Amino acid sequence: MIKTENKKIILASLAFGLVFSILMSLCSFNAECNTIRESVFRIHILANSDSNYDQELKLKVRDELLELSDNIFATCKTRAEAEEKTIENLSLFKKKAEEVIKEQGYDYPVKMSVGKADFNTRHYDNFTLPAGTYDALRVEIGKGEGKNWWCVMFPPVCVPSATNAEIGDT
Repeated sequence: MIKTENKKIILASLAFGLVFSILMSLCSFNAECNTIRESVFRIHILANSDSNYDQELKLKVRDELLELSDNIFATCKTRAEAEEKTIENLSLFKKKAEEVIKEQGYDYPVKMSVGKADFNTRHYDNFTLPAGTYDALRVEIGKGEGKNWWCVMFPPVCVPSATNAEIGDT
């Protein structure tokens, strides 16, 4: 028979082992999340408003910017290279967005910047992007008061021509 004192030691050891295992799992998960955040470059587009026209315009701008980024990022191997190429070509990205807006009959101004941005967790079919602060291209159309759309520009995982269900991906 195990003495009461020994039982307490065994239970305390088991409890410590369980807590230690949980903490180690969380540390590993956090390290994996940080690796993901450091490996991707995101895009965040804010529509002028929530009107159907402005939301559709946002998606047209998105499609053109993603197509442009595919060409610009063709030789990039890292997030840092993609970010550098974005900064080098920021005026080209802005010009493309302005062209799309004008072609659609609008005269909204476009603001673009590259920097840190906070994103929510995003679930895809085969993977999940954890919430956190990422490097991103931020595109603000007009007043930028409408629902936003965001994804990963590099490596390219965004799917252009989204359905209306994706218009407000806030």
